[in-house]
Amino acid sequence: MAFAGLDLTGRKALVTGAARGIGATLAVGLAQAGADVAVCDLGSDESWEGLANTVWRIRNEGKVGIAVDLDVQEVEEIRPTIRQVERDLGGLDILVNNAGIRRRAPALEVTEEDWDAVMDTNLKGAFFCAQAAARLMIPQGYGRIINVASQFALVGAANRAAYCASKGGLLNLTRALSLEWARYGITVNAIGPGPTLTPGVLEAEELEAAFADAGRGGLSRDEELLVKMPLGRRMDPEELVGAAIYLASESAGATTGQMLVVDGGWTAM
Repeated sequence: MAFAGLDLTGRKALVTGAARGIGATLAVGLAQAGADVAVCDLGSDESWEGLANTVWRIRNEGKVGIAVDLDVQEVEEIRPTIRQVERDLGGLDILVNNAGIRRRAPALEVTEEDWDAVMDTNLKGAFFCAQAAARLMIPQGYGRIINVASQFALVGAANRAAYCASKGGLLNLTRALSLEWARYGITVNAIGPGPTLTPGVLEAEELEAAFADAGRGGLSRDEELLVKMPLGRRMDPEELVGAAIYLASESAGATTGQMLVVDGGWTAM
């Protein structure tokens, strides 16, 4: 018999950056736990194809699944889009801020454009999505906001200045919002994934190899994982689903302002 405290039946969720990878997997996982789920991503043909596949997987679980177009860097689009999601789903109880990018480069080579793109997506976009969702959650006296951060919210890494800064900021933003919104029955938490096998990671392999000597002391990516990650491999996105379901559930009613680190032991070293 399933544990009722993790049942999301009747809950309405929105997952950003859900065309593929972690976002798509978390969206489907929430549906498997009983939630109806809206998903969004950039409006490119590739992202729409991915969103269509995510929606199909959600509906295959017997739940309502819808896709909307939202670039979280476009702040003026966030509030009306989230209101649309609320109307289409019949409510909004859960927000998963997963949309994120990285621009890997030595600190001396980071451009203002790179910095702004990472911050606008990973931190600014997450804040304004949370703000828009909270405006809908406060009147109902209930909400779950989950920010997908990183193990690099806790530790640094060479050639990732903007990314580390954005994820560290996202973790402290999580804490600040949790203090403001706890009185309204809204919890705000984060998940801190370690290296996870996603299409974005695979696409970045060739680029990351260019920085191996500078950032890893000559170690290959696989060698770095063996040295820094007790698990000795990248994680599968499915290994993050349990954390998301817990933080989205009734069982997490007293858990707020926290980051649940799922990093294969990276930050335990």
